[in-house]
Amino acid sequence: MLVYHGTTLEIKEPRIIKTEIGRDFGFAFYTTDIKEQAERWAIRRAKIQSRKEKKPVKAVVNVYEWECADSDIKEFDGASLEWLDMVVNCRSDLNFKHEHDIVIGKIANDNVGETVSYVLQGIMRKEDAVERLKFEKINNQIAFCTDRSLLQLKFIKNYFVEG
Repeated sequence: MLVYHGTTLEIKEPRIIKTEIGRDFGFAFYTTDIKEQAERWAIRRAKIQSRKEKKPVKAVVNVYEWECADSDIKEFDGASLEWLDMVVNCRSDLNFKHEHDIVIGKIANDNVGETVSYVLQGIMRKEDAVERLKFEKINNQIAFCTDRSLLQLKFIKNYFVEG
């Protein structure tokens, strides 16, 4: 299966990305099986970086062949309480660790992120949040969360996108 990572760099050897902010499924190397989603993400990242650096930055999509091997894979089917619990835990606690090598599920985009923040602030119950999120068009993400899982990715190529 082909997976895509939108960014501003060629990444032949993926690594776990650790940041100061929480991510949907924790520290991981995030990809998607939706080419257009990776392209939009790369363009967005390039625009942000261009503004910050005050010079043009190219948008790059890296393409990998995912050769799924023996791994602990957690796949969420849409927005559910279990999915929301994972996102809330990972976004709110940088020390939160789950036991999965790979997590597949919906991406908490800006609209979803707003709903998640309501849950984190205690403004909205999780059950109400899940109902609200069922109406959102949410894209897919595949998070490679362990070094072992990264070995399943074989770099194929990269290409530039304009936007």
